[in-house]
Amino acid sequence: MTQRLDKRPEGSSRGPATFTAFGLAAEAESLAPGLYVVATPIGNLRDVSFRALATLAAADAVLAEDTRVTRTLLMHYGITTPLVSYHEHSNEAVRERMVMRLKAGETLALVSDAGTPLVSDPGFKLVQAAIAAGIPVTPIPGPSAVMTAIVAAGLPTDRFFFEGFLPQKSGARRNRLEALAGIPGTLVVFESPHRLPEMLADAAATLGPERPAAVARELTKLYETIRRDSLGGLAEAFAEEGPPKGEVVVVIGAAPEDAVAREADTGLDARIEAALARHSIKDAAALVADETGQPKRVVYARALALARRADNETSA
Repeated sequence: MTQRLDKRPEGSSRGPATFTAFGLAAEAESLAPGLYVVATPIGNLRDVSFRALATLAAADAVLAEDTRVTRTLLMHYGITTPLVSYHEHSNEAVRERMVMRLKAGETLALVSDAGTPLVSDPGFKLVQAAIAAGIPVTPIPGPSAVMTAIVAAGLPTDRFFFEGFLPQKSGARRNRLEALAGIPGTLVVFESPHRLPEMLADAAATLGPERPAAVARELTKLYETIRRDSLGGLAEAFAEEGPPKGEVVVVIGAAPEDAVAREADTGLDARIEAALARHSIKDAAALVADETGQPKRVVYARALALARRADNETSA
Protein backbone atom coordinates (compact mmCIF):
# COMPACT_ATOMS: atom_id res chain seq x y z
CA MET A 1 0.00 0.00 0.00
CA THR A 2 1.33 3.46 -0.91
CA GLN A 3 1.85 5.79 2.02
CA ARG A 4 0.59 9.34 1.42
CA LEU A 5 3.25 11.90 2.29
CA ASP A 6 2.33 14.62 -0.22
CA LYS A 7 0.97 17.84 1.30
CA ARG A 8 0.46 19.75 -1.96
CA PRO A 9 -2.99 21.23 -2.48
CA GLU A 10 -5.53 19.20 -4.39
CA GLY A 11 -5.69 20.16 -8.07
CA SER A 12 -1.99 20.89 -8.38
CA SER A 13 -0.92 20.97 -12.04
CA ARG A 14 1.73 18.34 -11.46
CA GLY A 15 0.87 14.83 -10.39
CA PRO A 16 2.05 13.30 -7.10
CA ALA A 17 5.84 12.97 -6.80
CA THR A 18 6.76 9.39 -5.94
CA PHE A 19 9.78 7.26 -5.21
CA THR A 20 10.24 3.61 -4.29
CA ALA A 21 12.57 2.18 -1.63
CA PHE A 22 12.73 -1.28 -0.04
CA GLY A 23 9.85 -2.31 -2.26
CA LEU A 24 7.57 0.36 -0.83
CA ALA A 25 6.23 3.34 -2.78
CA ALA A 26 5.89 6.77 -1.21
CA GLU A 27 4.64 10.16 -2.29
CA ALA A 28 7.02 12.98 -1.44
CA GLU A 29 6.05 16.24 0.22
CA SER A 30 6.03 19.30 -1.99
CA LEU A 31 9.03 21.61 -1.75
CA ALA A 32 9.26 25.35 -1.39
CA PRO A 33 10.64 27.01 -4.55
CA GLY A 34 14.41 27.30 -4.71
CA LEU A 35 17.65 25.47 -5.45
CA TYR A 36 18.33 22.25 -3.54
CA VAL A 37 21.91 20.95 -3.42
CA VAL A 38 21.51 17.19 -3.06
CA ALA A 39 24.22 14.72 -2.07
CA THR A 40 24.03 11.38 -3.90
CA PRO A 41 25.88 8.06 -3.39
CA ILE A 42 29.58 7.86 -4.22
CA GLY A 43 29.18 4.25 -5.35
CA ASN A 44 26.70 2.21 -3.35
CA LEU A 45 23.17 3.25 -4.30
CA ARG A 46 21.89 2.25 -0.86
CA ASP A 47 23.76 5.15 0.73
CA VAL A 48 21.22 7.72 -0.48
CA SER A 49 19.04 9.33 2.20
CA PHE A 50 15.24 9.32 2.25
CA ARG A 51 15.31 13.12 2.28
CA ALA A 52 17.44 13.12 -0.87
CA LEU A 53 15.03 10.74 -2.62
CA ALA A 54 12.03 12.83 -1.62
CA THR A 55 13.74 16.00 -2.86
CA LEU A 56 14.72 14.47 -6.20
CA ALA A 57 11.18 13.15 -6.65
CA ALA A 58 9.45 16.43 -5.76
CA ALA A 59 11.70 18.77 -7.76
CA ASP A 60 10.56 20.21 -11.08
CA ALA A 61 13.89 19.15 -12.60
CA VAL A 62 17.20 17.60 -11.57
CA LEU A 63 20.33 19.39 -12.81
CA ALA A 64 22.93 16.68 -13.36
CA GLU A 65 26.63 16.72 -14.20
CA ASP A 66 26.12 13.62 -16.36
CA THR A 67 22.48 12.74 -16.98
CA ARG A 68 23.39 9.13 -17.78
CA VAL A 69 24.89 8.62 -14.33
CA THR A 70 22.04 10.32 -12.48
CA ARG A 71 19.40 8.51 -14.56
CA THR A 72 20.69 5.21 -13.14
CA LEU A 73 20.04 6.48 -9.60
CA LEU A 74 16.59 7.85 -10.42
CA MET A 75 15.51 4.69 -12.23
CA HIS A 76 16.68 2.54 -9.32
CA TYR A 77 14.31 4.40 -7.01
CA GLY A 78 11.45 4.85 -9.46
CA ILE A 79 11.85 8.62 -9.80
CA THR A 80 10.65 10.21 -13.04
CA THR A 81 11.70 13.84 -12.51
CA PRO A 82 13.06 15.37 -15.75
CA LEU A 83 16.84 15.60 -16.03
CA VAL A 84 18.68 18.70 -17.27
CA SER A 85 22.38 18.67 -18.13
CA TYR A 86 24.52 21.07 -16.07
CA HIS A 87 28.30 20.53 -16.14
CA GLU A 88 31.66 22.30 -16.17
CA HIS A 89 31.17 23.46 -19.76
CA SER A 90 27.77 25.04 -19.09
CA ASN A 91 28.09 28.74 -19.85
CA GLU A 92 26.60 31.89 -18.38
CA ALA A 93 23.54 31.61 -20.64
CA VAL A 94 22.71 28.20 -19.19
CA ARG A 95 23.02 29.53 -15.65
CA GLU A 96 20.80 32.47 -16.50
CA ARG A 97 18.11 30.11 -17.78
CA MET A 98 18.29 28.10 -14.56
CA VAL A 99 18.05 31.26 -12.46
CA MET A 100 15.05 32.43 -14.49
CA ARG A 101 13.31 29.13 -13.80
CA LEU A 102 14.03 29.55 -10.10
CA LYS A 103 12.74 33.12 -10.14
CA ALA A 104 9.56 31.82 -11.77
CA GLY A 105 8.94 29.69 -8.68
CA GLU A 106 10.33 26.35 -9.77
CA THR A 107 12.14 23.88 -7.56
CA LEU A 108 15.46 22.62 -8.98
CA ALA A 109 17.67 19.91 -7.50
CA LEU A 110 21.41 20.11 -8.23
CA VAL A 111 23.45 16.88 -8.09
CA SER A 112 26.94 15.80 -9.10
CA ASP A 113 27.93 12.44 -10.56
CA ALA A 114 28.69 11.20 -7.05
CA GLY A 115 28.81 12.57 -3.53
CA THR A 116 28.19 16.12 -2.36
CA PRO A 117 27.86 18.79 -5.09
CA LEU A 118 30.33 21.70 -5.25
CA VAL A 119 33.20 19.52 -3.93
CA SER A 120 35.46 19.39 -7.01
CA ASP A 121 32.49 19.73 -9.37
CA PRO A 122 30.92 22.56 -11.38
CA GLY A 123 27.92 23.56 -9.25
CA PHE A 124 29.59 26.45 -7.42
CA LYS A 125 28.83 29.14 -10.02
CA LEU A 126 25.15 28.22 -10.13
CA VAL A 127 24.86 28.41 -6.34
CA GLN A 128 26.59 31.80 -6.43
CA ALA A 129 24.17 33.03 -9.11
CA ALA A 130 21.16 31.80 -7.13
CA ILE A 131 22.34 33.50 -3.95
CA ALA A 132 23.01 36.74 -5.85
CA ALA A 133 19.44 36.61 -7.19
CA GLY A 134 18.02 36.18 -3.69
CA ILE A 135 16.90 32.60 -4.32
CA PRO A 136 16.89 30.19 -1.35
CA VAL A 137 19.57 27.50 -1.49
CA THR A 138 18.94 24.42 0.62
CA PRO A 139 21.61 21.74 1.25
CA ILE A 140 20.51 18.10 1.45
CA PRO A 141 23.52 16.43 3.13
CA GLY A 142 24.74 12.93 2.49
CA PRO A 143 27.69 10.92 1.13
CA SER A 144 31.10 12.52 0.64
CA ALA A 145 34.22 10.84 -0.71
CA VAL A 146 36.35 13.22 1.37
CA MET A 147 34.77 12.28 4.70
CA THR A 148 34.50 8.60 3.81
CA ALA A 149 38.21 8.40 2.99
CA ILE A 150 39.43 10.35 5.99
CA VAL A 151 37.52 8.31 8.56
CA ALA A 152 38.84 5.07 7.03
CA ALA A 153 42.47 6.18 6.65
CA GLY A 154 43.34 5.87 10.32
CA LEU A 155 44.92 9.33 10.37
CA PRO A 156 44.03 12.31 12.61
CA THR A 157 40.67 13.86 11.77
CA ASP A 158 40.63 16.82 14.15
CA ARG A 159 42.15 19.06 11.47
CA PHE A 160 42.31 18.37 7.75
CA PHE A 161 42.75 20.24 4.49
CA PHE A 162 40.99 19.23 1.27
CA GLU A 163 43.07 20.08 -1.79
CA GLY A 164 40.99 18.48 -4.54
CA PHE A 165 43.00 17.51 -7.63
CA LEU A 166 46.71 18.37 -7.75
CA PRO A 167 48.24 19.76 -10.97
CA GLN A 168 48.74 17.16 -13.69
CA LYS A 169 52.37 17.98 -14.51
CA SER A 170 55.06 16.85 -12.10
CA GLY A 171 56.83 20.19 -11.70
CA ALA A 172 53.66 22.10 -10.89
CA ARG A 173 52.47 19.26 -8.68
CA ARG A 174 55.67 19.29 -6.62
CA ASN A 175 55.48 23.06 -6.24
CA ARG A 176 51.93 22.76 -4.95
CA LEU A 177 52.90 19.95 -2.57
CA GLU A 178 55.69 22.12 -1.20
CA ALA A 179 53.13 24.84 -0.51
CA LEU A 180 51.01 22.30 1.37
CA ALA A 181 53.90 20.76 3.31
CA GLY A 182 53.56 22.99 6.35
CA ILE A 183 49.79 22.70 6.82
CA PRO A 184 49.26 21.43 10.39
CA GLY A 185 46.69 18.81 9.54
CA THR A 186 45.83 15.80 7.43
CA LEU A 187 45.78 16.37 3.66
CA VAL A 188 43.08 14.90 1.41
CA VAL A 189 43.50 14.90 -2.38
CA PHE A 190 41.70 13.37 -5.33
CA GLU A 191 43.76 11.71 -8.06
CA SER A 192 43.16 9.99 -11.36
CA PRO A 193 44.18 6.30 -11.25
CA HIS A 194 46.63 6.58 -14.15
CA ARG A 195 48.51 9.43 -12.41
CA LEU A 196 48.56 7.85 -8.95
CA PRO A 197 52.04 6.21 -9.07
CA GLU A 198 53.69 9.44 -10.27
CA MET A 199 51.74 11.56 -7.78
CA LEU A 200 52.77 9.32 -4.85
CA ALA A 201 56.42 9.49 -5.96
CA ASP A 202 56.24 13.30 -6.05
CA ALA A 203 54.52 13.40 -2.65
CA ALA A 204 57.14 11.13 -1.09
CA ALA A 205 59.96 13.24 -2.51
CA THR A 206 58.40 16.56 -1.54
CA LEU A 207 56.68 15.83 1.77
CA GLY A 208 59.02 13.08 2.95
CA PRO A 209 58.79 9.31 2.45
CA GLU A 210 58.09 8.63 6.12
CA ARG A 211 54.79 10.48 6.28
CA PRO A 212 51.87 8.13 6.94
CA ALA A 213 49.31 7.94 4.16
CA ALA A 214 46.43 5.92 2.77
CA VAL A 215 45.12 5.28 -0.72
CA ALA A 216 41.36 4.67 -0.75
CA ARG A 217 40.02 3.11 -3.94
CA GLU A 218 36.45 2.41 -5.06
CA LEU A 219 34.94 3.61 -1.78
CA THR A 220 31.57 2.00 -0.89
CA LYS A 221 31.78 -0.21 -4.00
CA LEU A 222 32.28 -3.96 -4.33
CA TYR A 223 36.07 -3.77 -4.67
CA GLU A 224 36.69 -1.10 -2.05
CA THR A 225 40.30 -1.19 -0.86
CA ILE A 226 42.23 1.01 1.55
CA ARG A 227 46.03 0.76 1.54
CA ARG A 228 47.80 2.25 4.56
CA ASP A 229 51.56 2.77 4.65
CA SER A 230 54.16 5.51 4.51
CA LEU A 231 54.25 7.71 1.41
CA GLY A 232 57.50 6.04 0.43
CA GLY A 233 56.04 2.57 0.86
CA LEU A 234 52.92 3.40 -1.14
CA ALA A 235 55.00 5.06 -3.87
CA GLU A 236 57.18 1.97 -4.19
CA ALA A 237 54.18 -0.38 -4.18
CA PHE A 238 52.25 1.43 -6.91
CA ALA A 239 55.40 1.98 -8.96
CA GLU A 240 55.71 -1.81 -9.12
CA GLU A 241 52.00 -2.59 -9.51
CA GLY A 242 51.11 0.21 -11.88
CA PRO A 243 47.96 2.35 -11.87
CA PRO A 244 44.94 0.88 -10.07
CA LYS A 245 41.39 0.83 -11.41
CA GLY A 246 38.54 2.98 -10.12
CA GLU A 247 38.16 6.27 -8.25
CA VAL A 248 40.98 7.21 -5.86
CA VAL A 249 41.29 9.41 -2.78
CA VAL A 250 44.70 9.91 -1.13
CA VAL A 251 44.96 10.88 2.54
CA ILE A 252 48.33 12.10 3.88
CA GLY A 253 49.22 12.64 7.51
CA ALA A 254 50.62 15.94 8.74
CA ALA A 255 54.36 16.36 9.18
CA PRO A 256 55.35 15.26 12.71
CA GLU A 257 55.85 18.26 14.98
CA ASP A 258 59.25 17.00 16.09
CA ALA A 259 60.38 16.75 12.46
CA VAL A 260 59.27 20.34 11.82
CA ALA A 261 61.11 21.46 14.91
CA ARG A 262 64.27 19.62 13.92
CA GLU A 263 64.16 21.19 10.48
CA ALA A 264 63.78 24.65 11.98
CA ASP A 265 66.55 24.06 14.51
CA THR A 266 69.07 22.71 12.06
CA GLY A 267 68.22 24.92 9.11
CA LEU A 268 67.84 21.78 7.01
CA ASP A 269 67.00 23.51 3.74
CA ALA A 270 69.91 25.88 4.05
CA ARG A 271 72.31 23.00 4.75
CA ILE A 272 71.00 21.01 1.80
CA GLU A 273 71.18 23.96 -0.58
CA ALA A 274 74.77 24.65 0.47
CA ALA A 275 75.71 21.01 -0.06
CA LEU A 276 73.95 20.91 -3.44
CA ALA A 277 76.15 23.76 -4.62
CA ARG A 278 79.18 21.45 -4.28
CA HIS A 279 77.86 17.90 -4.59
CA SER A 280 75.39 15.68 -6.41
CA ILE A 281 71.94 15.20 -4.89
CA LYS A 282 72.88 11.79 -3.51
CA ASP A 283 76.18 12.95 -2.00
CA ALA A 284 74.65 16.17 -0.64
CA ALA A 285 71.88 14.20 1.06
CA ALA A 286 74.32 11.75 2.61
CA LEU A 287 76.50 14.58 3.88
CA VAL A 288 73.61 16.53 5.46
CA ALA A 289 72.12 13.37 6.97
CA ASP A 290 75.43 12.64 8.68
CA GLU A 291 75.68 16.23 9.95
CA THR A 292 72.11 16.49 11.27
CA GLY A 293 71.34 12.92 12.29
CA GLN A 294 68.12 12.94 10.28
CA PRO A 295 67.08 9.85 8.27
CA LYS A 296 68.85 9.63 4.92
CA ARG A 297 65.58 8.91 3.08
CA VAL A 298 64.03 12.09 4.49
CA VAL A 299 67.03 14.25 3.63
CA TYR A 300 67.32 12.74 0.15
CA ALA A 301 63.66 13.42 -0.59
CA ARG A 302 64.05 17.02 0.54
CA ALA A 303 67.26 17.45 -1.47
CA LEU A 304 65.53 16.10 -4.56
CA ALA A 305 62.63 18.53 -4.08
CA LEU A 306 64.95 21.51 -3.62
CA ALA A 307 67.02 20.55 -6.66
CA ARG A 308 63.90 20.25 -8.81
CA ARG A 309 62.59 23.58 -7.55
CA ALA A 310 65.91 25.23 -8.43
CA ASP A 311 65.76 23.71 -11.92
CA ASN A 312 62.19 24.98 -12.40
CA GLU A 313 63.16 28.49 -11.29
CA THR A 314 66.13 28.49 -13.65
CA SER A 315 64.09 27.36 -16.64
CA ALA A 316 61.20 29.76 -15.91
